[in-house]
Amino acid sequence: MTAAPTSGFSAFALEPLSELQPGDDLAGTITGVLSRTGTELRDGGIVVVASKAVSVTEKRYVDLADASPGLEVLALSAKTGKPAEIVQLILDSSTEHYLATEKGPIIARHTLGYQLTSAGIDRAGAEGTWLLPEDPDASARSLRDALNTYSGAVVGVVIAASDGRADRRGATIISIGAAGVAPLRVTEHGGKRQEETFTDLIAAVAGIILGQRGVAPRSLSCAASRTTSATRAWPRCSTTGREARHHVARESRRTE
Repeated sequence: MTAAPTSGFSAFALEPLSELQPGDDLAGTITGVLSRTGTELRDGGIVVVASKAVSVTEKRYVDLADASPGLEVLALSAKTGKPAEIVQLILDSSTEHYLATEKGPIIARHTLGYQLTSAGIDRAGAEGTWLLPEDPDASARSLRDALNTYSGAVVGVVIAASDGRADRRGATIISIGAAGVAPLRVTEHGGKRQEETFTDLIAAVAGIILGQRGVAPRSLSCAASRTTSATRAWPRCSTTGREARHHVARESRRTE
């Protein structure tokens, strides 16, 4: 699917969002904020949700006491200074890993296919962690369907997670799941054709609002973006985030 570059958009936080608890209805929480604040979702809007919010509501909590570090893990823990229980969960959640520097951080290839710092594991206090959603694309579809039903608008959903790069300091945000918006956008200019990781660009916009270590509930919050009236709609197709990771782009008339 070829699309013209977007000429403008707006982005805003959906807040105040109450602190989420395991098993909470995420769509219901978001729509509650919409109702209380008189905010409307519009056709073509995209709701970006932090992966931790999805993990909390999907009960992806793991108690560190349940981890059983092996000899390889103990050695890696000593080298990086990261608790052995956390290292064990990183290896359990990944297919391969390496150290960005001699002392870390650990960059791991998650079983979902993503290459993420610490396999995307998020600490939950001193005694536990939050794993990534089991199927981020399915989570995005479920949330998208619920929001569309509530609002009557046709919106997309992007699930975003924090990530770092081995070649630079700091962290950014990338997409790990999407529904209702194509993860890849193709632009053409001057005879040149370029695929863009579109949902990563959308996640980065939301990251400016969500931050990395915001005060709750902002750290578990979500943001929404809209194209302006002068722009074309976001490109939509049935390609999933997992397919985009393997560089497979398909055109489809069906909106996911």
